[in-house]
Amino acid sequence: MNSTFARRNFLRAGATLAALGMTRTQQQAAAKKRPGMKKALMFGMVKTEGTLLEKFRMLREVGYDGVELDSPSNLDKNEVLRARDATGLKICGVVDSVHWNQTLSDPDPAVRAAGLEGLRTALRECKLYGGTSVLLVPAVVKKDVSYADAYSRSQAEIRKALPLAEDSGIKIAVENVWNQFLLSPLEAVRYIEEFRSPWIGWHLDIGNLITYGWPEHWIRILGKRILKLHIKEFSRQKRDNEGPRAGFKVNLWEGDCDWPAVMKALDEVGFQGWGSAELEGGGPERLRDIAQRMDRIFEA
Repeated sequence: MNSTFARRNFLRAGATLAALGMTRTQQQAAAKKRPGMKKALMFGMVKTEGTLLEKFRMLREVGYDGVELDSPSNLDKNEVLRARDATGLKICGVVDSVHWNQTLSDPDPAVRAAGLEGLRTALRECKLYGGTSVLLVPAVVKKDVSYADAYSRSQAEIRKALPLAEDSGIKIAVENVWNQFLLSPLEAVRYIEEFRSPWIGWHLDIGNLITYGWPEHWIRILGKRILKLHIKEFSRQKRDNEGPRAGFKVNLWEGDCDWPAVMKALDEVGFQGWGSAELEGGGPERLRDIAQRMDRIFEA
């Protein structure tokens, strides 16, 4: 091979890695430090045209190991399976897409029944896709739904779904969200433990905690009950100046999350598994940038 040509290619490759913000050595070091951490994102973050196969292929190219899908959704299941198999992009889990509108804490038994059926559908689809958990918002406390009723009603409905979870081998992963429910890690542990089942645990959303707590505190208390993570950022300053949800309008590493402290706590409890980005999405370059910021988190 012509030495000048080879050197030019080498320099071009080095420039590409530098442009990506992380050298190959750094990428390898991060992978060796926490080999059990896997990187995914919520599929709704993909803002590009094209077929499902093209989108899955792009996600692999920009650095993701997997993706979370909504369930139920309007995606063609056979197309999902073909895209998964063709690209090797894992479907790590699904998000119950009816849990906000058809809550398991609603005063109307018919609404709760519809919410339960949505959860069961998500469990079945997750098994079909080869995932391992269904993300669930268990209840919403509001003026006409007391805290006590949200607690008892949601537990009663989830218990009805646990036999299917066990039969399918898919875990139910309760998420902490701004639903005025399960507001402390000690209560979160109690809620899960009362099911007396290995088929329910926690989908810990890092960014959702920052407005009223510190994620590393929750991690140490929840421990082995943590099944998966949502990776997102939050700025208390933007919250205070622009409103509560403005706090999420920052990139990873540009808010108030102490990512080294979070990773230290995860190491202490032995967490190994999926972390999924949940941020404002975009095209390939935006998604690549998020993937690289996640790499920095996982090596912190």
